[in-house]
Amino acid sequence: MAMASLARRKAYAVVSSSRSSLFLTTFRGFASGSDENDVVVIGGGPGGYVAAIKASQLGLKTTCIEKRGALGGTCLNVGCIPSKALLHSSHMYHEAKHAFANHGVKFSSVEIDLAAMMAQKDKAVSNLTKGIEGLFKKNKVSYVKGYGKFVSPSEVSVDTLDGGNTVVKGKHIIIATGSDVKSLPGVTIDEKKIVSSTGALSLTEIPKKLVVIGAGYIGLEMGSVWRRLGSEVTVVEFASDIVPTMDAEVRKQFQRSLEKQGMKFQLNTKVVGVDTSGDGVKLTLEPAAGGDQTILETDVVLVSAGRTPFTSELGLDKIGVETDKIGRILVNERFATNVSGVYAIGDVIPGPMLAHKAEEDGVACVEYIAGKVGHVDYDKVPGVVYTTPEVAYVGKTEEQVKALGIEYRVGKFPFMANSRAKAIDNAEGLVKILAEKETDKILGVHIMASNAGELIHEAAIALQYDASSEDIARVCHAHPTMSEAVKEAAMATYDKPIHI
Repeated sequence: MAMASLARRKAYAVVSSSRSSLFLTTFRGFASGSDENDVVVIGGGPGGYVAAIKASQLGLKTTCIEKRGALGGTCLNVGCIPSKALLHSSHMYHEAKHAFANHGVKFSSVEIDLAAMMAQKDKAVSNLTKGIEGLFKKNKVSYVKGYGKFVSPSEVSVDTLDGGNTVVKGKHIIIATGSDVKSLPGVTIDEKKIVSSTGALSLTEIPKKLVVIGAGYIGLEMGSVWRRLGSEVTVVEFASDIVPTMDAEVRKQFQRSLEKQGMKFQLNTKVVGVDTSGDGVKLTLEPAAGGDQTILETDVVLVSAGRTPFTSELGLDKIGVETDKIGRILVNERFATNVSGVYAIGDVIPGPMLAHKAEEDGVACVEYIAGKVGHVDYDKVPGVVYTTPEVAYVGKTEEQVKALGIEYRVGKFPFMANSRAKAIDNAEGLVKILAEKETDKILGVHIMASNAGELIHEAAIALQYDASSEDIARVCHAHPTMSEAVKEAAMATYDKPIHI
């Protein structure tokens, strides 16, 4: 399968529109939308804006509808991008305070300017959202700023941000409205004492104590930010493990690493009560299986218990689009719903709720609309937790391989034996590769390292082309690099490593 068919896709609202003077007014948010588009995408997040650009590149009149008034969706505005900015800034502070002296770089004192840190984050977000608007102009994508609802399978009524209303017509309409924060019963988010990930990205002072409800990607990343900046962080998780999609062996090492950094974990624990009447917050906790209750006091609570598809108030019931019991839109392999001419991609359909998965959905969906062939293999979508160290993985975990009854081999290589990692004093972690015993076909790769999110893509390519561990092992890797650990783990899988 050609890699071109696996291009990236992004979504929150795209509508195929004209490329005439209408484009200019639409882009400013004053669209009339009376002309029919080839494609309409509702949502301008990672899936939507990528779908819109790709559609226009394929010669389709395209318009993107976005309620936020800023492109990029949750990911760019209040998710992936601002969180990575704060993760990097907080890591720099932590390194300056705790690690620079080991390299001969000493300070009389190191202090945090939280306002400046937030300003840097906001600048990055602003520049990137404007960059997408520039890409829309370059690719002749019309842009309507407002909230869109279906009037019919080929018409979307948009309440524009300037107070007006327009109807956007399209032969093909793509729903790319993403997801929203999942609420918990009895826990009201006020973005002050009890915050979502959005609020956690904009705190005006460093809380002395922070409780994170939920030990998934977002909770651990945001907890990590504030722990580095000085907060006492406790993670409360209903399940018995953190990040349940992670390989168990890697997960245990990862949790130990976070605990060494000062993060505390209360697993198998549920929140049954919240009291915000005082200066802080009092959480009533009890074991997940039931038992004696305890009180946990904190200054701020971050609710990070997952996300839910944003599919309500879109008029789906009016046109008869089918959803499952949790609100996800049901689609076929071409991303088509049960209603002719209506499609859905990204977080609103089954599959991992990841920005890069939504991008892939967007491109594949538009390729189908244009009469081409698109494809996304959800079994080969990489996942990354952007803490320090990072954890990245693609393919199957060892537990999944065992459950399938596949005979397999495992190869591992620790970064403690990697020359580059030792040279830069950053040798925590390992690479773990799973391969089918008979054929040596790679089944899954799991990496814990400071730059695991970058290293994982060699493995993603290998899985995409059904490569063997020997294929990776026989590729010359530059020395000294941390990527040599991937080569050594591959050698350990089919034969023996050299450097351990």
